[in-house]
Amino acid sequence: MTRLGSWIGKHLMLTLGILVLLYMYIPNFIVALMSFNDSSESRNLYQFQSFTWDNWLNPCEPQGMCESLRVSISIGLLSTLVATIIGTLAAFALVRHRFEGRSTMNLVLFLPMATPEIVMGSSLLALFVAAGFGGQLGFWTVLIAHIMFCISFVVVTVRSRLAGLDSNLEKAASDLYANEWQTFWRITFPLVFPGILAAALLSFSLSFDDFIITNLNSGTTVTFPMFVWGAAQRGVPMQVNVIGTLMFLLALGIVIGGELLSRRRAHGKASAL
Repeated sequence: MTRLGSWIGKHLMLTLGILVLLYMYIPNFIVALMSFNDSSESRNLYQFQSFTWDNWLNPCEPQGMCESLRVSISIGLLSTLVATIIGTLAAFALVRHRFEGRSTMNLVLFLPMATPEIVMGSSLLALFVAAGFGGQLGFWTVLIAHIMFCISFVVVTVRSRLAGLDSNLEKAASDLYANEWQTFWRITFPLVFPGILAAALLSFSLSFDDFIITNLNSGTTVTFPMFVWGAAQRGVPMQVNVIGTLMFLLALGIVIGGELLSRRRAHGKASAL
């Protein structure tokens, strides 16, 4: 009994962690399974009928789906690039400098994260209409909207990384006669880069996944979430699950690749010592 209690005590947290992860990934497993489903003979789209490769061999068969995917990826990449640059600069300013209105700026940057999307979407729509873009809603208005709400997430992510940065490393570089430019690129940037990368990945996922703000400011432009929402009213094509599976595998590959790279670097440093 004592051995059993000891075994449970040692493996309880691991077991609970595995169970929680399995529970979280059940929807992803179902999406991956349904990407091989042949639903042509049934209107019940989420009842597995028979195995088929057709969904993977013809991912663009539903008219307009790949075009909407291209639009979502384009908006996601552009908004991520702009929001990451602006948000990173803002994070450095908030952490490294003291200026008038700094506390107010922190509050203002936090508001988009706390504001319901329907409120932000309708506010942006009112702004675009008041600015004379009411008849020109489309790709660029969606891009501006996505940049605006992604900046806050970038600032918070990068700022948390900067707050935990050891300033003695930069001081040591200065003591070794490195100028500010060399110190930034050789010391500061490599240490902050994981936070910047995490912020960029978060921004892209938020932009790619957004529906409410996009729907209010898109005009005739159709993004992938909007295509799925429209298709759901008459039957979601199984190719949607193919795209979802590919996005999940891509995100998983990035996370695993980053972890392996960090471990290799840590192992290299340990070997050098």
